[in-house]
Amino acid sequence: MREAPSAFSVFKSRSFSLVWTAQLISSMGSALTALASAILVLRLTGSALSVGLMLIASSAPTILVGLIAGVFADRFDRKRILLASDLLRSVSIFLIPFLTHVNILYLYVLVALTSSIAQFFDSAHASILPELAPEKELSAATSWMAVSSLGSTTVGFALAGFIATSFNIDWAFYLDGLSFLVSAMLILLTRVPVLVAAGQTSLRAIGRNLHAGFKVVSSTPILRSLFIAIAPIYLIFGLEISLLLPFTLRALGGTELHFGLQEAAEAIGIAIGSLIMARLADRIRAGQWLAISYLGMAAAMIVYSLSRSVWLVILTMGVSGLLNAPSFIGEQLVVQRATPRQMRGRVSSSYFVVRDIMYVTGMSLAGLADLMNVRDLFMLSAFALVIAGAIVLRLPALTETLTEWKRTLTLLRGVEAAPRLGAGRAASRAEIDRLIQHVNGLQGMTSTERDELASQTMVAQAPGGKVVVYRGETSDMAYFVLRGSVGVGYVKDDDYVILNILKEGDYFGEMAALSGSMRNANVITEEDSEFLVFPSHVLRELARKYADARIMFQTTMKERLSMIDTPRRASFDQQMLRQLRTSTSAVENE
Repeated sequence: MREAPSAFSVFKSRSFSLVWTAQLISSMGSALTALASAILVLRLTGSALSVGLMLIASSAPTILVGLIAGVFADRFDRKRILLASDLLRSVSIFLIPFLTHVNILYLYVLVALTSSIAQFFDSAHASILPELAPEKELSAATSWMAVSSLGSTTVGFALAGFIATSFNIDWAFYLDGLSFLVSAMLILLTRVPVLVAAGQTSLRAIGRNLHAGFKVVSSTPILRSLFIAIAPIYLIFGLEISLLLPFTLRALGGTELHFGLQEAAEAIGIAIGSLIMARLADRIRAGQWLAISYLGMAAAMIVYSLSRSVWLVILTMGVSGLLNAPSFIGEQLVVQRATPRQMRGRVSSSYFVVRDIMYVTGMSLAGLADLMNVRDLFMLSAFALVIAGAIVLRLPALTETLTEWKRTLTLLRGVEAAPRLGAGRAASRAEIDRLIQHVNGLQGMTSTERDELASQTMVAQAPGGKVVVYRGETSDMAYFVLRGSVGVGYVKDDDYVILNILKEGDYFGEMAALSGSMRNANVITEEDSEFLVFPSHVLRELARKYADARIMFQTTMKERLSMIDTPRRASFDQQMLRQLRTSTSAVENE
C-alpha cells in the first residue's frame, strides 16, 4: 500500500511556517492571561459568577466588533491587520499589572479591549490560511494551526498555574505581552498575498458587505447547517468552561494548580487529536467528524461529572480534548472550503460571532454554580451535549445515510480507494465541481445532487510510474483524472502499444465499470497523479439519470473498443450494453 502524502509537507512554505510559529508563541501567552485573569478574579471576589463575568469580558467583544472586523479583513491589507493587532494587544496586556492594582474593573476593561483587537486578528488570520497552503494541504495546514493555537496552551495553562502558586501572578501578563511582540516580528517576515477591494469603505459600504456575508451563509446549505449546529454546542461549552474552576475547588477539593493541569491536559489532547487529524481529516466528510466529536465529548463529560479523583478528572479532560479536535478542525474546513476567497473575512467573523454569542450566553449561566450543586450542572450539560450532537446527524449537507456511515468505518481503517492505490479519502464538493466542469452531461446537477455524489466517491493519489489498472483484470471502478496524466496501452506481439495519454479532465475504466467486462488495457501514471474513483453503481446511476452523460459514455466506449484487441475470455454484460445503446438511440431520436 502506498504511503499517504506527508502531513509535514505544508511546512515547506516559509510563510506558513512563520505564521504557525507566531501563533504558537502568542497562543501560549494568551493562555497565561486567560488563566491568570480567572485565578486573580476568584482570589479577589471568591465568586463563580465573577469568574463567569471575566470569561464574558474575554468573549463578548466578538458580538460587538466581530462582524465589522470581518469586513475590514476583506477590504484592507490582511498582513497589516495582523501586525497592528499584535502590537496593540501587547500594549494592553502590559498595562494589566499596573492598572489592576488601582481597581479590579480595569482588568475587565483591558481583557475586553484585548479581545476586541483579537477579532480583527482572527478574521484576517482565518482568511489568509488558504493563501499560505494549497488546497491539497489545507486540511493538514488547518490541523497544524490547531496544534499551534490550542496545543501551545498546554504550556501556557500549566505555567499560569505554576506562576499563580509560586510567584507574583503579574509575571503571567508580562510574558503574554512579550509573546505578542515576538509574534509581530515573525508576521513581519511573512509574505501574504494582497487582496484588492473595490469601492470605498463607509458605514453604508460596511452594511452592504455584512449583508453580502450573511447572504453567502444563508444560501450555502453546508454553511447554514454549520451555523445551526454550533449554536447549542457553544452554549454548552461556555457553561462548562466557566464551571471548571469552581468544580475543581469545591467538588474535588483541588487547587488552582490542578485547575491549570486540567486545562493543560485538554490542550495536550487537542494537540494530539490535531496531529491525528492532519492525516485523517480528508478521509471522511465534515459532518461526520462533527457528530463523532460532539457525541464523544458528551460521553467524556458524563465521566467527568461523576469523577471523585482530581487525577481522573485531569485524564478525562485530556480525552475530551482529543475528541474536541475533529469538530474544531472540521468547522474551520467547512468555512474555508465553502466560502469564496473575497468573502472569507466576513463569513469567518460571522462564524466567530455566532460561536461567541452562544459562548457568552453559556458563561452567563455560571452563576448557577452559586445556587446549586456544580456536579449536577456538569451532568446536565453533558446530556444536553448528547442531544446537540444528535441534531447534527439530521442537518442538511451534514447528515449521512447508514450506508455512508458504514463506508466511514472502512475509510478510517485506511481501506484502499481502488486496487493498488492505497488509502483513499472522501471526495470534496470542490472536486465534484471540477469533474462537472469537464463533463458537459453533468452540468445540470443540483447542489444537493453534487453533495450526494461527493459522498459516494473517493479520491486517491499515485506517484509516477504506478500501475492503476492491468489489462485482463476485473474491477468495478471508474476513474477521473483530477491532476497529472496516465498512459494507456497493452502488449501485442512483444511490443507495447500506446493507445492514448489521458490528462486532467479525462476519465478511464468506465467500460469495465458499466459493462462488467475485463480491463482492456493497462493504465500507468506518467507523473504524480490524483483521481476521483467511482464505484460501478454510481457510474450506472449517472448514466441512467443524465442522458447527455450516457451518450458521452457510449460514444467513448465505441471509440475505445475500435482501438484495441479485447483480452481472451473477455465477457461483456450484453444486457447493460443493450440498455446503453437503446437509451442513447431513444435520446438521439427525440
